[in-house]
Amino acid sequence: MVVKKKVPKVQAVVLDDAKLKRLTDSLCVVGNSATTQLAQVLKDSLCSSEPVEQIQLISKAGSMLEELQEDESPSGLLLQACLNTLAVLFTTLPAKNPLKRAVASAIAGSPDWFQQQAVECLSERLSFSLCSVSTDDYHQLTDSITSCLDGFPIGEKCIHRLLTEVLQFLQKVLSYYVEQNSCLAGRHVAQARLMHSCLAVVKTSMLVVQRSHEPVTAALLSASNQCDLQQALSALLKCYTSILTDEEFVQTVQSTAGMALILLIRTVMGNGDDVPITVAGLLHGTLESDNTAPQWLNQSCAGLYESSRPAAVALYLSHGALAMIGWRGKTLGPQAEKLLLLISEVLLSLDTRVKESSTAMVVARVLTLWSSAAVDCVQTVTCPPLLRLSLVGGSPLTTRLHHHVYSHWEHPLDGVRHQTRSLFQNLLLLHQHCSEHRSQPSSDPYITQLTRDLLALEWHMKGKYGTLACLVEHLGAEHLLNLDAGLPSRLLGLMGDQTLSPYASDLLEKLFVSHKAQLCARCKDGSEWIDGWHEVWVMPLLQLLCTARLDQTTYILDYFLPKLLRCNPSSLSHMVQALREMPSYTDGASGSRGALGALMTCLRAARAQGVLKALEEELWDGLVPLSLMRQALVHKHDQVRMDALGLVCESHRSTETLSRQELDLIRHFLPFNLNSQSPGVRQQTVTLLKKLLCRAKDSAQLINKRLDQHPNDQDQEILQIYQEFLCWFCKTLFQVLHPGASFSRCLMALHLLSLVAEHFTFNTGSVGFALGDSVGASDAQAVLHCIASNFLEVKQLACNLLQKLPPTVVQLQKPEMLQCLVRAALDLSTSTKPFDSVTAAHLFNLLLHQQDLQDALLICFQNQNVSLQPSALNQSQASVLEQNMLAVVQCLMGCLKEEIVKAESSLLQAAASSPLYGRAHCITAVLQQLNTRSLVLLSQWRAVVSELICLCYRMSDVVSPVVQSSSPEGLIPMDTESETSAGLQKILQEIQPRDTNDFFSNARELESSETEHKHFKPQTNIKDEGDGEAYRVTAQMVLVCCWRTMKEVSMLLGHLCQSMPLCSSHTSAGVITQEQVEAVGMYFREQLLQSRHRGAFELAYVGFVRLTEMLCRSGSATLQQLPAHWLKEVLEEVKSSDPSSKLCATRRSAGIPFYIQALLSSEPKSSSCSLLKMTMRCLTALAMPSDDGSTDISTVPQVHALNILRALFRDTRLGENIVPFVAEGMQAAILGFTSPVWAVRNSSTLLFSTLITRIFGVKKGKDEHSKKNRMTGREFFTRFPALYPFLLSQLQEAAASVNSDSGQVKLHPSLFLLLLVLGRLYPSPMDGSSSPLGLAPFMPLIIRCGRSAVSRTREMAARAVVPFVLVTQVPSTIKTLLEELPQEPGPGIQQNHIHGTLLQVLSLIRSYLTDTHRPQSGNPQDFDISHVLFPCLWLATRRNPCLVTRGAFLDLLGCLCGCRPVSISDSQLKKLREETLNIIMASELVAAEGSIEINPAVPGVTQYLQSLARIAISICVESPHIWQCLESDRFQKDLLIHLLQCQHYEVRLFALEQLLKRHQTMKEVSQCGREGSLHFELCASNLTCLALHETHPGCQAKVLQILAILPLSSVLPWRDGLSSLSCQEALEHLLTLTETSTHSVELYCASLCLTSLLVVHLVKSTAQQELSGAAVSCFSRWGALVVQGCGELQPLEVKLMSAEVLVKAVHTLLTAPALPLGITHTVALWKSLFTLLQDEDQDVRDRAAEFTCYIPAHLHNTAVATGAVCPPVALETGVALLCQLFQMWDQVAAGIVNLTEWQLGDEKLDTSCVESPDLDEEFLFEKGDLNLWAEPMLWARMLHGHLCALLSVPHSPGVSPEDLERLSAIVKSNALTAEQAMKNLPAFPQFSATIDYGKIMLLKERSSLAQCVLDTLRQAEKS
Repeated sequence: MVVKKKVPKVQAVVLDDAKLKRLTDSLCVVGNSATTQLAQVLKDSLCSSEPVEQIQLISKAGSMLEELQEDESPSGLLLQACLNTLAVLFTTLPAKNPLKRAVASAIAGSPDWFQQQAVECLSERLSFSLCSVSTDDYHQLTDSITSCLDGFPIGEKCIHRLLTEVLQFLQKVLSYYVEQNSCLAGRHVAQARLMHSCLAVVKTSMLVVQRSHEPVTAALLSASNQCDLQQALSALLKCYTSILTDEEFVQTVQSTAGMALILLIRTVMGNGDDVPITVAGLLHGTLESDNTAPQWLNQSCAGLYESSRPAAVALYLSHGALAMIGWRGKTLGPQAEKLLLLISEVLLSLDTRVKESSTAMVVARVLTLWSSAAVDCVQTVTCPPLLRLSLVGGSPLTTRLHHHVYSHWEHPLDGVRHQTRSLFQNLLLLHQHCSEHRSQPSSDPYITQLTRDLLALEWHMKGKYGTLACLVEHLGAEHLLNLDAGLPSRLLGLMGDQTLSPYASDLLEKLFVSHKAQLCARCKDGSEWIDGWHEVWVMPLLQLLCTARLDQTTYILDYFLPKLLRCNPSSLSHMVQALREMPSYTDGASGSRGALGALMTCLRAARAQGVLKALEEELWDGLVPLSLMRQALVHKHDQVRMDALGLVCESHRSTETLSRQELDLIRHFLPFNLNSQSPGVRQQTVTLLKKLLCRAKDSAQLINKRLDQHPNDQDQEILQIYQEFLCWFCKTLFQVLHPGASFSRCLMALHLLSLVAEHFTFNTGSVGFALGDSVGASDAQAVLHCIASNFLEVKQLACNLLQKLPPTVVQLQKPEMLQCLVRAALDLSTSTKPFDSVTAAHLFNLLLHQQDLQDALLICFQNQNVSLQPSALNQSQASVLEQNMLAVVQCLMGCLKEEIVKAESSLLQAAASSPLYGRAHCITAVLQQLNTRSLVLLSQWRAVVSELICLCYRMSDVVSPVVQSSSPEGLIPMDTESETSAGLQKILQEIQPRDTNDFFSNARELESSETEHKHFKPQTNIKDEGDGEAYRVTAQMVLVCCWRTMKEVSMLLGHLCQSMPLCSSHTSAGVITQEQVEAVGMYFREQLLQSRHRGAFELAYVGFVRLTEMLCRSGSATLQQLPAHWLKEVLEEVKSSDPSSKLCATRRSAGIPFYIQALLSSEPKSSSCSLLKMTMRCLTALAMPSDDGSTDISTVPQVHALNILRALFRDTRLGENIVPFVAEGMQAAILGFTSPVWAVRNSSTLLFSTLITRIFGVKKGKDEHSKKNRMTGREFFTRFPALYPFLLSQLQEAAASVNSDSGQVKLHPSLFLLLLVLGRLYPSPMDGSSSPLGLAPFMPLIIRCGRSAVSRTREMAARAVVPFVLVTQVPSTIKTLLEELPQEPGPGIQQNHIHGTLLQVLSLIRSYLTDTHRPQSGNPQDFDISHVLFPCLWLATRRNPCLVTRGAFLDLLGCLCGCRPVSISDSQLKKLREETLNIIMASELVAAEGSIEINPAVPGVTQYLQSLARIAISICVESPHIWQCLESDRFQKDLLIHLLQCQHYEVRLFALEQLLKRHQTMKEVSQCGREGSLHFELCASNLTCLALHETHPGCQAKVLQILAILPLSSVLPWRDGLSSLSCQEALEHLLTLTETSTHSVELYCASLCLTSLLVVHLVKSTAQQELSGAAVSCFSRWGALVVQGCGELQPLEVKLMSAEVLVKAVHTLLTAPALPLGITHTVALWKSLFTLLQDEDQDVRDRAAEFTCYIPAHLHNTAVATGAVCPPVALETGVALLCQLFQMWDQVAAGIVNLTEWQLGDEKLDTSCVESPDLDEEFLFEKGDLNLWAEPMLWARMLHGHLCALLSVPHSPGVSPEDLERLSAIVKSNALTAEQAMKNLPAFPQFSATIDYGKIMLLKERSSLAQCVLDTLRQAEKS
């Protein structure tokens, strides 16, 4: 994208009359001719008002001045006047005005003999300005000083001449700004403007000092005592010091002040070693003894030596030292060397001291600046040895710097992460220059070890990628590939993660580019390297694209593939060739795109990058066969379709011509892909088709240009193809907008039509493509009816599209049409259904552009006998749109007034007949279209706004009692009955928002009056006094009316304040007054602080946010200070609240947090955030428990503070500004758990949960303890250093209370939270062997917590201990823990202690075994724990009476004896496995007497048995090869049988689950051509017997699933001990089981699956004639079960299984020529399959669509699509195939009857609601059809098309007269029903009764289509 350079605005110079007259008079004196001409040009420029002309005249004057000769033009009054005029212009114009540059150029062009006079004149003028300037002109004069030094030599001389005056002026300005800053608190706009001005002054002072180095030095040396210059410099230093120590200044100003201060010190003291000594003293904050700076300088910087200075001062001084002291290209002196090292120490010390993220950003940037300076220093020839030793890798300083990198490489701020990466890169350079391996960095052991450590890190750490990329640049890719050959595949596997894919792709790019460069440099022949490069980078990519799931490869196309093709475009041919040679060319595994999808992906990326040429003969039918493209465009996988569409639509050139083949492919794609449920797919489709339309537009423009120059037939033909395609495109899209069309189809069609309107327009005539001629009135009506959709996006698109269609087609200008729509909009605006008011608002917005709208409004009101009418608006200067808006708003306001009067008398009547929110919503929607910047009818709008505000207050007063009551949702009793109750009105009359927070001190008792109403019913009939009509009102309607009214009032008031211009003394175009804005603010304050209903105060918050944004931007100082004033008020109210306060302390403080959020969000993020800091300090103080214990007075503020803090920490708009307060918030949350008050503990829980999310991020996976949501201990305590001592002290207190020895359960309140936080940490492998940040003190305390009597605490302690044990200390820690275990049973054993210790050992071992950073070398005996483990083995035997600890020890044994390698000697490991086997054989699981000894009531019995089962499964199923046991096969088989026969179902279930996984794995292995089996043969009879006798549904389901995987030959005959069942008997048993197992979805699905296999087997193995009656009966029962499983209300799992069953039955049952199930059941199964293909769930449709892959080869033809296709294509294919089968079965007549019945549908229109809507209870939120994806009308039309084809089959028997008459009767009945129902609908039913209208239209369409079929049949009979 080309970014246009911002051009400065040229403004003419404007002088006041007196100054202008004075200048022109001075230019009128007598002079010579040349001077007179010059004066005349200047006079002309002064009198001109055109800025461009002034520039030309000034330039001309400059040229004339330059040509003056000294002898011809002696210096005189006129020439002096000319020079003075130029000087006045220079000091008057703003800096960025080009005219000022022209004036400076003119003065600079003065001849040499005149230069001195020019300097004197400009100096005089500048001096005058410096002395007489006012505060308003400070900024202007500062810019003039800067301009003098901006390439303007004469100006620079002037500054040198006036140096003291200039510095004094700058000091005066800075002092003024510093003083003003303290007076602007809360005025963010003014404060931001002041910061900008202050920054400009500091920069200007720097520039002056920098350019005046020599004059300053000379003046200071010549002055014997204090001179004016010295005093000015001293005052400047004091100003800099004030800015640096004042935290109210923004960081940019402070950082610049730091640079200015160091620059001034260097200027005063020179460039010797004295400067580093002085700067070092400033960094330390102490005055060094060897400081040689002048005394006045030290005194001026006295504020920087104070101990109370802010910590960030050292940061800004460090930045100044690095920026202002030269480090490049010179040898450092000893003091400069020390200063450089000191700066790094100072910066690193700030790591744990700074809190604000913005300050952390500055620290990171300055550290990078320091590292760059250090690199410059070590690159010199004579690098100081101290510096070299300090900066080499492995030194203490570089180690600390690396720790800084590891702590900040995942910082939330992108800038910090980027600077951290730059720092790491510089550290590599520093090591390279300082180490002995400078020439060969790849052989450097330090770099090699660093690379290994980084490669071994977890890949979820984002900082790893950037550092590895730095190493690639430093070492080359081959070095990393030698260390990890699988790096490319591993990185490609990470491309499925959206958060990691950008980082992985960047690293991949660095790697393959570097690898290519290294290979090319090594290979002499240019092509030798390509094969090796392809093998490393291209082949893993292709393999991943073909086999991986689509969600894993989504981002490869976006991030990786384009980079790869740009690096080596010739790789495309290799990709295509490799993919076309793959065996499964078109079919991918389940969930993958296959080779076809991979080919589309590669070709799409290549074409978009311009690598693939788009010539027709090269691409279509050449490189990509068209048949392949057509298959890809309807592929079952969304991404394959999108890639294929992208290949067609995308191009490197936007003017590339669209070929006929491409347009035909779009015709093939579009009809089947409009109804996509996936928003992502819809968005991609619209985007790609937009690119296609852009190509069509741009190429058509290019073709038209060619035709204008050289007419030819080929270009004319292309345009004709475009015309035909666009007409077809529009026609297709308009046709799908039928009643009942799905949301996704309407949305797609409207989006695409809007794109057509945007790029081509629907114009009529001969211009362009004239698409308007292809739009009919019915098309426009279809779009109009879309406004009635329940989906807001559809409404918006339809409304916008209607305005782009030809007006003659839309017909809104017709009076009757306009009146009907106005009437419909007015009616809908009073509907009790909330979405109707949204429809009304869109109708009004559509009609606002109509000329006759006001007349239509008057007619509508006259027809309703309403006298209300809008005022006459006959002002020609106002636009029609503005007049219409005013008229509509006035009409709606008039209606609203009457409804408010009704509501004030009866809220029930208002809720039932005319809820207020609809009118208010329409008013807001209309006002949103109003351009408030160009209002003409100002007086009318002022009156309207004033009245609207008053109406809003009245509406709020009506509904406030409900939403402000203590329990608005439960205020009105809700019952399911619909009887009348007079109590509802009574309740509404009695309620008052008088509740308080006295629940903290006194329990509220139910009053007798409340008790009397508890039996009230929720519905009452209110009779309107006017017309006697009865309204039915429910409690739900009243509540919705109230809170939605509050919502609309808030939105309307917020919009008025935000959009309407403010009345002020400076402008007359204001509409809303300052007093009104303040009143609205007070209204919002009342609502947010008193509303209890969440819907009310959440939306009041939205409106209040708009108001606060307006206040911040307003020019009124009073309004700007209101947020700060309101904030202080509410904080005081919170602080002083008590149980009698009206502030709601329940409901999470209701609207109070929202109120404070809105006030704080108005504060600019770039400001000092003083309001946020003040608020957080106040709230954290309140949230902390009081020292004197909780009291009623302190509890309520504490609850409020905790709730408000939670809301603020959740607010994303506060961004990183809230992070500095996380530590205090965490302390408040943890301490809140110690409160005896439940409300405090509850609020603390919520705050703690929010903080966990804020610190560790939103949960990114199902694993609660995934490292994606964890943090290293170093990073955690670096970011939140205050939590280190707090958590340690709290843990010490909690651990002291843990004492399970006493037998009493003592649970410290905050122990759970402490362990939860600590358990989220994990050790950083990059921390080395040193304990980071002193984490060692935590470990013994956490270990002690493992002794708790609470099991959950012991588990959390085990998880939390892992981060605090360094990887090198794990073995010794485990040994220490095991040594604490008792070696024999005894009376004093504490089982809780044992259990906690075992859990900790287990957690440490698991972490150690999975840690890639564990020590790989050293003594293997370091981890040999066998000598301490064997004495404790008794804990796993029956000698240990506690089953819990027995099970925990067994888990430990299972971990040690498993497949993971452990550092235990082979002999000891073998012995340990033998002992474990002995324990298993002697356990209750295997021993014969076990079932008698074990007691199910004993605690932990289930866990113990599962631990036994886990080891047993490892022995006999998972890894039997590592267990060396006698007669292993028999032993393992017997052991598994013991598991399967265990009396505890948990054991059986676990064993069956593992056995099922094993068989599934073996099945997958066998499908890949490899052998896999169990090491022993488990007889199928064991499983069949278990299936017959198992009672637990879960176990039974698992058995059946295993049997379904096994070959049926091994299952049949079905054995039960000695007896056996035949296939038919087994089938009957399973059918009965399926029919009776509806209570268990899993069992139902498993039995249905196995039953289906038996049915297929029985059909295959038995001839059709030999089937018995019982078998046929079984088939019927099975078919009924499958049909039942396809029902819409069935669970998802059942529908998926039914789809799988039907898919697998296609070849054997559904397409068999012999019809084994009979025609009736076969057709029913086909119908069920079609039902699943139209199911709402995407997975069900996709599973059902797989049937196309099982169609027999003899049925393949052009009408039947095969392979993996999307559900719409599968549905079309299925119907076509069924018609083909009817002919094959010779059942054409039956087919016609069945398809006609399907076409008519099963639904019956319920006309009761249409005929008598008063009889049924109204529901506010109507539910339409459950299936929002299915489209019955399209289904009926599809069936009709195939029916017509079936009717044309020759020589087919006709339909029987009985069937014909039956169908005719149904059609006539449906047509009559539809006609009657349509008559009963109200006017414009599309809007007023949308659902009923859609049902009726569907019934009419079905009846019409069926009647057409019947007529054809009758004609065929006659002929």
